[in-house]
Amino acid sequence: MKPAHSPESATRSVLDRLGVAEDPLVGADPVSFLRSLAAAGAALARNPTAAAAANARLLIGLAAAVRATAGRAVGRDTDGPVSPDKGDKRFRDQAYAENPMYFLLEQQYLLAAQLVTELLDAAGLDAAQDVKARFAASFILDALAPTNTLPGNPAALREAFNTGGKSVLRGVRNMLGDIRHNGGWPSQVDSSGFEVGVNMAATPGAVVYRSDLIEVIQYEPQVPRVHAVPLLFCPPWINKYYIMDLAPGKSLIEWAVQHGHTCFAISYRNPDASMRDLGFEDYLRQGPLDAVRVVREITGAAEVNVLSVCLGGTLTAIGLAHNAGIGDRSIKSATFLNTHTDFAASGTLGVFTDEATIAGLEKQMAKKGYLDSDKMAHTFDALRANDLIFGYVVNNWLLGKQPPAFDLLVWNKDSTRMPAKMHSQYLRSCYLNNEFARGEFEMGGQKLEPGKIDIDTYVLSAVDDHIVPWVSGYKTTQLFGGNSRYVLSTSGHIAGIVNPPGPKAKHWTNDDLPADPKEWKDAAQLHEGTWWDDWTTWIAKQGGAKVAAPRQLGSKDHPVVEPAPGSYVRTRA
Repeated sequence: MKPAHSPESATRSVLDRLGVAEDPLVGADPVSFLRSLAAAGAALARNPTAAAAANARLLIGLAAAVRATAGRAVGRDTDGPVSPDKGDKRFRDQAYAENPMYFLLEQQYLLAAQLVTELLDAAGLDAAQDVKARFAASFILDALAPTNTLPGNPAALREAFNTGGKSVLRGVRNMLGDIRHNGGWPSQVDSSGFEVGVNMAATPGAVVYRSDLIEVIQYEPQVPRVHAVPLLFCPPWINKYYIMDLAPGKSLIEWAVQHGHTCFAISYRNPDASMRDLGFEDYLRQGPLDAVRVVREITGAAEVNVLSVCLGGTLTAIGLAHNAGIGDRSIKSATFLNTHTDFAASGTLGVFTDEATIAGLEKQMAKKGYLDSDKMAHTFDALRANDLIFGYVVNNWLLGKQPPAFDLLVWNKDSTRMPAKMHSQYLRSCYLNNEFARGEFEMGGQKLEPGKIDIDTYVLSAVDDHIVPWVSGYKTTQLFGGNSRYVLSTSGHIAGIVNPPGPKAKHWTNDDLPADPKEWKDAAQLHEGTWWDDWTTWIAKQGGAKVAAPRQLGSKDHPVVEPAPGSYVRTRA
C-alpha cells in the first residue's frame, strides 16, 4: 500500500484531474528520483515551521563562516562552522585552508549541503522515498560542487597558469569529445592500449561450443597433470566474462589453470532485440546447465566444479536447487564470488528496485527489447558519483589530463545489454519478492528449495562491496545445506575478485558460521595475502586425484570452433 503522500500518488492525483491516463515521467524517471524530490518539496510546504528553522540555521552558519573568513584574512587560524567529511577528497587542496575566499566558498557549499539534509529530515518521507530523495539530492549537490568548475578549483587554475592555458584547451577538447562520443559523460579510461585476446582475456584456449546464447571456452593446460574434476567459470550475464580472465598476472582463470585445473568458461552473447523474449529460466537452462553438460561430454567427467560471479552465482544457485530437486549430481562443488542468493539485505540497489521502478524500466525496455548497457553502467557509476563521475570531470575537463589507462576500467566500460523479459523477471523474482530464499521460486512448475542443496560451497564477499554488501553475501552460508566455507576479502565488488598476490591483498577467515555475520567477523582472523591462496587449497580438494592433462581441446562431438576469447565477447553494446 502506498503512503498518502508518495510521489506516485501525488502525481497520479494531478494526472487524474487533467484527464491524463499515463504518467509521462515513468519512462524519463523510472526510479522516481525527481518525483521523490518533488514529494519532499510538497511535504515541506505542509511543514513551513521546520523549513524556516532549517533556513535560520543556514543564516547563522553563514554568519559564522563570514566571521571565520575575516579572521583568516588577518592571519588567524579560525575554524569554520562546518568541515568536510574525512573521506571527502574534493577540498584537500591547501588553498581551501589558506586562501580566505576559497575557504568561504567551501563553507558556503558545505552549509548548503547541510541545509538540504535538514530539509529532507523535516520532510518525513517514507523510508523508500526518503532514500531516493536523498540519493537524488546528493547527486545534484555533488554536481554543483565548486570543485567541478574552473574558478572554484584552485588546482585547475594553477594548472592553467603553469601551462599557459594549454590545460584549458585540452580540457575543452576532452569535454567536446565526450559530448560527441560518450553521451556527455566524462571518460573513465584510456582504452587505446588494450585489446581483448591480446593483453586482456588472453589465457590460451579455444571456443569448443557455441549456441544462440553462450560460447563455452576451454583453456589449454599449462601443467602436465591436472585434477580429474573439471572447473567451469560462470560469469554474470550483465558483464563480459573476462573479469575472470582480466590480464596476464591478474586472471583467476589463468591462476586456476596454472594450479592444475582443466578450466572452462561461459561467454554470454550480448543481447539484441531478437532476444527480448528470453526469460530467466532460458538463461539458466541454456547457460550454466547447458555448459555443465558440454564440459562433462568433453572431459568424460561425471561431476563438474563451478565458480560463479555476482548474478552468475544467483543463477547457479537456482540451478543447484533445481538439480537437488531432481536428483542431478553433476555439480560437485560451487564457489560463489560476491553473490546475492538472499535479497533481504540487498543494499542500495535493492532499495531502488520497487514496483514503480520496475514498471518504469519495463516501459523503457518494451521499446527496444532490451535495456541499454549505458543505463546500467551509469546507474552503478552514480552510486559513487564523486569517484566515478565528477572526479573525471575534474581530471579530464578542468585539468585537461587524459583518463588513466587501466585494464579494470576498460573491462568495466565494455558493458552488455539486458534482455527485456529476463531482466524484468530477475528484478521481480529476486529484488522485489526474494522468491528463491523464501522457497517460492518456480522452475518447471516446481518450487525450488535452497535447503536441499547439499554440496560443498565456497562463499567469498568483499568488505567494501556496495553492489553485494558482504553481510548479504554471508547469507548464502545459512541458506544451503552441505558444508560451506566463508571468506571475506578486502576491496570492493570488482577488486575483491581481481585480487592477485600483492602487498595490499588481505582476507579474513573463520571456520565457524554463526547466524550473525558481524559475529563471524568479530571472531575472524585477518590474513596477509590474497584469498586466491585460500581458495586454491579448498578447490584442490574438490578437484580430486591428478590425471594426465588433455592433449587436445574439445572432442569429436565438440570440436574447436575458433581460438579464445571467441566472438561473443567482441560484440559491442
